[in-house]
Amino acid sequence: MLSFRRFKELGPGALVTAAFIGPGTVTTCTLAGAEYGYTLVWALLFATVATIVFQEMAGRLGTVSRQGLGEALRKRVSASGWKWPMFSLILLALYGGNSAYEAGNLAGAALGIDALVPAAASSFRWIVLAIAFLAALVLLVGSYRQLERLLLALVLLMAIAFVGTFIVSEPDWAGLGRGLLVPSIPSGSLLTIVALIGTTVVPYNLFLHAAAARSKWNGPRDLPAARTDAVVSIGFGGIISILIVSTAAASLFVRELSAESAADMAIQLEPLFGSFSRMLLGLGLFAAGLSSSVTAPLATAYAVTEIFEPSASSKRRMIRIVSLSVVAIGAAFAMSGVRPLTIIVTAQFANGLLLPIVAA
Repeated sequence: MLSFRRFKELGPGALVTAAFIGPGTVTTCTLAGAEYGYTLVWALLFATVATIVFQEMAGRLGTVSRQGLGEALRKRVSASGWKWPMFSLILLALYGGNSAYEAGNLAGAALGIDALVPAAASSFRWIVLAIAFLAALVLLVGSYRQLERLLLALVLLMAIAFVGTFIVSEPDWAGLGRGLLVPSIPSGSLLTIVALIGTTVVPYNLFLHAAAARSKWNGPRDLPAARTDAVVSIGFGGIISILIVSTAAASLFVRELSAESAADMAIQLEPLFGSFSRMLLGLGLFAAGLSSSVTAPLATAYAVTEIFEPSASSKRRMIRIVSLSVVAIGAAFAMSGVRPLTIIVTAQFANGLLLPIVAA
């Protein structure tokens, strides 16, 4: 199976950042900028700060106590009458949230294919099924190292592309400043606000970060490095999200253009990349969707095994059953016939609604 030790050169914070800069973030931030300009940037600032706080807590748990979050919860409430109600609530939130998130991941990867090969739009369901099969195969075989490095490189390339485009798109700095510092909720924007928070403060990343920190760091002496890693890496991810909203505001909102497809979303990259913008966005969406479609089910499986502590002989089987079931449920949602962009944004909204349960 995928080992957290393979990410030693990145740090747990970078792993978490790569996990939340997925197709949901790109799509939700683009729609927010296209529909509301800079008005909702404050939600991303709040979400980034909240993510740093929560992920630092999870990283500290793994670094100092050498425990995963699920393991710590199990030990904390093992003798309490609230044990099974709490476990049921957490599992419902993780399973429900991650299944919805998986649907967004698969739909986002399929949107990337649509941007690369427009004729593929008519075969959207088959593309989703093929991507789900590929994700399931990776989870079964566990051979993810080379593929993961390639996908991370493509996601990083897309992130850099948004930074460059933001610089040349001549953003409204005054409008961006107001959006950052003056919270407002325009009519009809509540779903988008919750989705922006849900695509940044991702519940399963708390379990992922604790487990990764346990593998990376070795006790209290590494706590300063763990904190720096979390603040810098996640802060960088938050900046990228804010730049995506700002780029969409500068290129789509000011021209009163809507984002109804991957091709529409690629318009925001045209000031810097011209005709290559569609290919770049397509590759980035596909890479982000495929990498997240493996990470989300696996993180769910690790959380479940930490909570239930199965025997060594059944642990591997439980990880496979849980992770593959998340892929299957997500694929069913993604192939439901609902518009892909709606699936992606709704998945982030669902995560935002479930977040208070996991946070508490």
